Amino acid sequence: MERIICLALGYCFGLFQTGYLYSKKHHVDIKKEGSGNSGSTNVLRVMGVKAGIIVFLGDSGKTILACLAARLLFGGQPDMVNLYVLYAALGAILGHNYPFYMQFNGGKGIACTAGLLVSMDWRLTLVCLVVFVAIVAATRYVSLGSLVVVSIFVVWMVVFGQMGAYGLGESARPEFYGVAGAIAVLAFVRHRANLKRLLHGTENKIGAKK
Repeated sequence: MERIICLALGYCFGLFQTGYLYSKKHHVDIKKEGSGNSGSTNVLRVMGVKAGIIVFLGDSGKTILACLAARLLFGGQPDMVNLYVLYAALGAILGHNYPFYMQFNGGKGIACTAGLLVSMDWRLTLVCLVVFVAIVAATRYVSLGSLVVVSIFVVWMVVFGQMGAYGLGESARPEFYGVAGAIAVLAFVRHRANLKRLLHGTENKIGAKK
């Protein structure tokens, strides 16, 4: 029951489509501009740096709130609470990526995943930030940096989970790793078109002319 509650709670938070609402406020339909994606990267390309930052903060912030809600609700179960936090984050990512009122076509979940990193482990957040900035600075491919970060996330969860970093009971660890893996798989699924373009050398670079 706790898992269902966290998924549903996270999904409700994820439904707050920052990019769509922000662009509408500024008389832009982001679903009809650029890649048609409502995430922060497309907003950045279409509406500029300020808009991109605001949308990123909004999308990461809603996941942080979902994770915080899970901690408040189930903090009395220290050997399970971080698993429930992952479920809340997964729900937020699903709500962001597949909002029912937008024909299940939202963003790609990377800003939401960033909110999960902040909620889970500051060390992981710092490592992923450094890696992301380095990759984007070197290649100008936001998608590549994003996918490397979610890969690091899964490996980190497994390695440090095995070391007891997240207070998980032995029986909860496989499920914890499975949910972390599902979050990474979602990111790769939503970036499948980007992956094809990366392989063919035609991926859009940040800062390139529209």
